[in-house]
Amino acid sequence: MLSREERAARARAALAHAEQRTGARPLVLPGGTVVPRPPGSSAPGLGASGPSASGPGAATEPAQPVPAAAPDASEARGGEARNASLLLSERPSLPVPDELAALLPDGLRRGGITAVTGSTSLLLALLAHACAEGAWAAVVGQPSMGLLAAAQAGVALERLALVPRPGPDAPSVVAALVDGLDVVLVGPGAALADGDRRRLGARARDRGAVLLSSTAWPGANVVLTAASQRWSGAEDGAGRLRAHELRVTRSGRGGAGVPQSLTLTLPLGRPAGGTPPAPGAGKRQAAPTQKAASAPLRLVG
Repeated sequence: MLSREERAARARAALAHAEQRTGARPLVLPGGTVVPRPPGSSAPGLGASGPSASGPGAATEPAQPVPAAAPDASEARGGEARNASLLLSERPSLPVPDELAALLPDGLRRGGITAVTGSTSLLLALLAHACAEGAWAAVVGQPSMGLLAAAQAGVALERLALVPRPGPDAPSVVAALVDGLDVVLVGPGAALADGDRRRLGARARDRGAVLLSSTAWPGANVVLTAASQRWSGAEDGAGRLRAHELRVTRSGRGGAGVPQSLTLTLPLGRPAGGTPPAPGAGKRQAAPTQKAASAPLRLVG
């Protein structure tokens, strides 16, 4: 008999195969290139028109898909890896502000974990650009994050879910959100053990979601550490604080393992109409544009 994990892997493979055959989910690489599925690359256990009649775990009759022998663990892991590879290749990375392109040249990679510490405004800028083209996001365990600040940063509130205090069910709440949304931001109010973090990281890779964390996350792919340098706008004790200069340092694994730093000034340019703004936009034009594009606040519940 197949284990529960193996049945789930086959069900996901069958769904991906059906969506690909019907055109509901074509294979699209970053940049918009559509790649046809090569011969023999059907989902594990599926042929051109349904379940295969040969190979390990094959069913003798379509109506009774009971395998003659369960596949070994290496085959199950290989099937899951192929499913994850298909999911990640057909859904490109989410965009980031132009000012962070040097630190995040690939954007927010789906299935990856990015920890951002030291600046809530920087997190909001990442959320705003990730949602600029229709992505859905959630913030869990970050009660200090205000909706007005999120709206002013350019976050589409109609596609943002908030769970300020998930309580002891934080692992289940984050897992459910990872299953259905594109970006999930996890704050310090979500009590997660190291084992929970490992399982959630694996779940994000399987679902093609992006995990953001405002606290240290062991094993994160990319870590952005922001250090405040100076504020500007209140000259001689008068006026308002209008700009915040930060020094952002990148570390992490793989290509992000080489430390790199840059200085940027918040607020960053806001996305407009799903496209990040051109760098060097005038300050006098930015204020009315920001005001007109702000999403209205609505009381729900």
